[in-house]
Order: sequence, then structure tokens, then C-alpha cells
Amino acid sequence: MTVDINDWKAACINFPFFQTSKWGNFPVNMANTHSHSTAHGETIPTNPVVVVQDIGQLGRNFFREVGSMFWFIAHTFEETIERIRHGRVPFRSASFFRHTERAGVASVPLVGLVSFFLGLTMALLTGYQLQRFGTERLIPGLVAISFTRELGPLLTGIMLAARVGAAFTAELGTMQVSEEVEAIEAMGIGPLRFLVAPRMLALFFLMPCLSTVSNMSAIFASSLISRAYFSIAFPYFLDLVKDSLLIRDIITGVLKSLMFGLLISAIACYRGLTVKGGAAGVGTATTSSVVTAITTVIGVDTVYNIVYTTFFPT
Repeated sequence: MTVDINDWKAACINFPFFQTSKWGNFPVNMANTHSHSTAHGETIPTNPVVVVQDIGQLGRNFFREVGSMFWFIAHTFEETIERIRHGRVPFRSASFFRHTERAGVASVPLVGLVSFFLGLTMALLTGYQLQRFGTERLIPGLVAISFTRELGPLLTGIMLAARVGAAFTAELGTMQVSEEVEAIEAMGIGPLRFLVAPRMLALFFLMPCLSTVSNMSAIFASSLISRAYFSIAFPYFLDLVKDSLLIRDIITGVLKSLMFGLLISAIACYRGLTVKGGAAGVGTATTSSVVTAITTVIGVDTVYNIVYTTFFPT
């Protein structure tokens, strides 16, 4: 049985599946299209020029945020120092001590508890691996160095970014939405040195103290595990810690904690004073403050470690 090719083409054209009225008008050349539609009706650009333009816009926004944050910190210190030069107090001492109590004293149980449990876990897991090689005596030095140089400041920064940074952003954001900040400016009071400076200084000076609490909690927890599971007595444990720690390890942890305290407080206050959109804007700014602060702390810690190990190898 033979079939004429012309009859086959006519049958295909007349078949409902191939009728354009059923499927709409498709472009002749699919390479000329520059977007795809998703299931929700959104258009995704595929033109390389558009994609590069979007990437450039993201980079521009990133550097603009970094620059704004830098000038925010600089103007805060400038207003505070200028006020001191004129022989006047830049902010009330009661405000500074109130933020110190909230950011420092109230955070001690949280920082100590989290570090205690993490020290237990770290000593237990690393101890079983070191015991296989008969080197369980390295547990005290391992925990002490890791927390003093790295985990202590990092964990403290993450916890304070979530606890204190969110509170600072919500407070200042509410004041911004309710126009209290504009009222302070109308009274001739600088909002940066009056509202931001006490919060920044409180977190800046208390971060090393909280980091020390984290280190001590983790070391104490590891001493309990070492005594219970690996038969390392407390006096011998302390001797191993003292022999393993160096002065530069302690200095590194203190410098990191100071830097993290300044960054967390600056990001939280900056997000709070730039709130827009009412109550919904306060919630968005608070979430953005926590995410940005935690990401910044981890990123700065990574860069610091790379630079430190490059110029001061151990």
C-alpha cells in the first residue's frame, strides 16, 4: 500500500493538534525570544545583556550599602567626638548603662549555656577519635584554642546579632515610623550620637566580656567530659590548657569580638533608622538586620582568618 506524500502533509495540517488556533501563534525563530514564562506567569529574561545588567545592579546596590554603612559609623563617631570637644556629654549615662545591662548582663546565661553544650559535644566527639590513636591528652588544647581564637567570638556574635541586634532595629524602627526621630532632630539633638552611640559603645565594649564567658563555659564543659570519659584530672587538664594557649590566640579572639560588636551594632542601628513602610517595614528591617549581621560576621571572620594565616602562619 502506497501513500502519496502530498496527501500525508494535508492530513497532518488538518489534524487538530497542529492547528494554530488551538496553540496560539508561535514565533518563527525561537532564537529571537529573550524571555521564558514560568508556571506563575512571571517572565524570566534570557538576554545576556539583561542578565549582566541585573548582576551589575546587584553589585551596585551592594557597594552602596557598604558605603552607607561606613559613613553611618563615621558620622556617629564624628558627632560624638565633636560633642566631647565642646565639653558636653554626648549622651546620657543612664542610657548607656541600660543598654549595657540589656546587651551584656542579660546575654550571659544564653551565651554561657550554648557554649557549655557545644563544648561538651566538641570534647566528646573529638575525644573518641583521638582516643583511637592514644592522643586524648590533646582534647584540652584543641577545645581551648578553637574557642579562644574562633568559636567563642563567632558564636557570641551570632547570638547577639539575633538577640540584641533585632531589639535595636525594632526599637529604632518604631521610633522612625512614629516620627520620634524627627522630633529629636527638631529639638536640635543629633539622633546619631543620642540614639546610636550608646548602643554601639555598649555592644563594642561588652563583646570581649561575653566572648570570655563563652570560652570559659566551653573549657569547663570539656574538662567535665575529659574527667568522666578519658580520665584526665582537673589539674592536668589545666596544665594542658596553659601549655597549648598562646598570647596571640587570646589577642586574636579579643580583636575579633571587638570588630563583631561594632559591626552588629552598626548594622542593627542603620537598619532601624532607615525603616520605611510602617509596621510592616519594621518587621522587614528586623529580619534584614539579623540576616545581614550574621552573614557579615561569618564573612568578616573568614576574611580575617585568611589574612591572619597568610601574614602570621602558625
